[in-house]
Amino acid sequence: MSVTKKEWNGLIVLLILITLVLAAPGVYKKLHPYKLVNPNGFDEAAARLPKMDADTTKLNNVKLFLFDPNHLPDTAWQKLGLNEHQITTIKNYEAKGGRFYNKADLKKIYAISSDDYKRLAPYINLPEKSNYTAKTNAVVDINTTDTIKLTQIGGIGNGFATRIIRYRDRLGGFCKKEQLKEIYGIDSAMYLDIAPFIKIDARKISKININHPDKDRLLVFPYLTYKQKNAIVEYRNQHGDYTQLSDLKNIPIIDDGILRKIEPYISFK
Repeated sequence: MSVTKKEWNGLIVLLILITLVLAAPGVYKKLHPYKLVNPNGFDEAAARLPKMDADTTKLNNVKLFLFDPNHLPDTAWQKLGLNEHQITTIKNYEAKGGRFYNKADLKKIYAISSDDYKRLAPYINLPEKSNYTAKTNAVVDINTTDTIKLTQIGGIGNGFATRIIRYRDRLGGFCKKEQLKEIYGIDSAMYLDIAPFIKIDARKISKININHPDKDRLLVFPYLTYKQKNAIVEYRNQHGDYTQLSDLKNIPIIDDGILRKIEPYISFK
């Protein structure tokens, strides 16, 4: 069988490629010889790392003092050896209505380690065990109650109680329990916890006379925007008093969804 010149050249190229592939590992080893690891290098590297006991040294220099953790200033927490993350976590807990009633309550803060608690516990100026008024979980009428009675419900601290009362005053009263979820910080989980201890007397709702509204009351009413409130007043000035809720449908920026929300709070005389 005869071989053409073109086939012969292809065969030679193929043989060269095979030779290069087989020789490549050996050439690589000669160009990049293995280097033995110097075990002393680990010690040198470790010496350059920050000392593991740096935090311990810092805490040893902290001078502890008696303190009440409730609303303690950031600077005081810093003097007690807490870092910025821990302090922020505590402040967020308080902002959501959290309060420390006894020493063990500080352990509720996930950023406080068991070591931190052991270090701080002897200086916390609170009782070892809770001796504050127990949560009675009595059912309260949210339209007539005060902050003191609200805080007797498990899960509601002073912060949440204040927010609930303020929102109730803006509304004029609650017409259903679900409105509690409109308050900042009350999520679905918290709502389910407190709802069984809430009742509502809708007869206690303070309504807005849409024809002669209290300007201050109308201004803070949360279910209408400023433009909608202004439009209601202007339309009445131009067309006379409203006689029924459907009259408000004549205002383009008032839809059925808004009417359903404001209906329990509107009167016409």
